[in-house]
Amino acid sequence: MVDQNPIGKSSRSNPVTYIKAYDEIRDLFSKQPLSKMRGFQPKHFSFNVDGGRCDACKGEGEQIVEMQFLADVHLTCEVCAGKRFKEEVLEITYKGKNVYEVLELSVDEAIEFFKSEGGAKDGGVEVAKRIQPLSDVGLGYVKLGQSSNTLSGGEAQRVKLASFLGKGKSQGNILFIFDEPTTGLHFNDIKKLLASFNALIEQGHTILVIEHNTDVIKSAD
Repeated sequence: MVDQNPIGKSSRSNPVTYIKAYDEIRDLFSKQPLSKMRGFQPKHFSFNVDGGRCDACKGEGEQIVEMQFLADVHLTCEVCAGKRFKEEVLEITYKGKNVYEVLELSVDEAIEFFKSEGGAKDGGVEVAKRIQPLSDVGLGYVKLGQSSNTLSGGEAQRVKLASFLGKGKSQGNILFIFDEPTTGLHFNDIKKLLASFNALIEQGHTILVIEHNTDVIKSAD
């Protein structure tokens, strides 16, 4: 059941961690020459574990001040200026960008960035392939590192769809149930959504859709 519930309760969850592409991005950074000199491993480029993340905000990028009778106040972390990583980790760059700058790229920008010169040799093209499903479901405008709790219900639903598209045929045959997936979607995005559905069907899955949109209804077999 691919519904519109949030994809992660934690502010650390984001589209690129959800589809498991962040593991490969961290690997890429850990293979850079300066990383090797400093003994950095993939975990140093994670904001979930101690090592490379900012110690002050524990990789959140902000500090929360609890107000007794009012809503909590979110302040940008003064130590890392919201960048979530330690300075020595941010000095490691891949094609001129550090890990924070890569997470700030939109999905479509990131695909171009990882494909560009030398991407085939160093594994960048592989990362681009892992991110591609997010673009295929019409999320090309979303930032790689955008916090999951800022995604709309429809966006969360499409991130889930992208995670299945990315797994290919390795997951057996699944019956997918979508409840009104086109809610709030632009006409072009609906076309992308239908293309994603067809991609799942080509992988051998079955899709059941509850929908009022005539474009979707007429695509049913």
